[in-house]
Amino acid sequence: MRTRKTTAVLALALVLAGCGTEAGPTPKGGQVATDPAALATKLRVYSTDTCFTAPEQQTPKGCQKYVTELGGSLGMIREQASAKHPELNTLAGSLDKAIGAYRGAHCDTVAEPGNPCSPALRDIATSLRDIKQVVDTQVAPS
Repeated sequence: MRTRKTTAVLALALVLAGCGTEAGPTPKGGQVATDPAALATKLRVYSTDTCFTAPEQQTPKGCQKYVTELGGSLGMIREQASAKHPELNTLAGSLDKAIGAYRGAHCDTVAEPGNPCSPALRDIATSLRDIKQVVDTQVAPS
């Protein structure tokens, strides 16, 4: 009986020793493409969302993911601002302000369209449209 216990403990110890603390290669963070074409693709997707196409008719809390994703794209938008398109900085600022208005009014919890959330969503859509127009000129064939 003692031999079985000893064998079982040794087998378990060998299995656990094989696990160690290293679980394999460390995953590398996804590389975010910051070229105009990648940004144009992202903005094209955002512009198909109903929070963009009909912002004042949407349930504000239903646009939370859309607003969060746009907020996460602000850095990418600002990276595209160059001597050739400095207006992207101003437009990104307008988008950031509109996102701030949505968040400041806690629109992620509002179940009915209306003030101040519908105007915030409208301002987000307007800023996105303006940004998209500039970015689209960067990727237009020469």
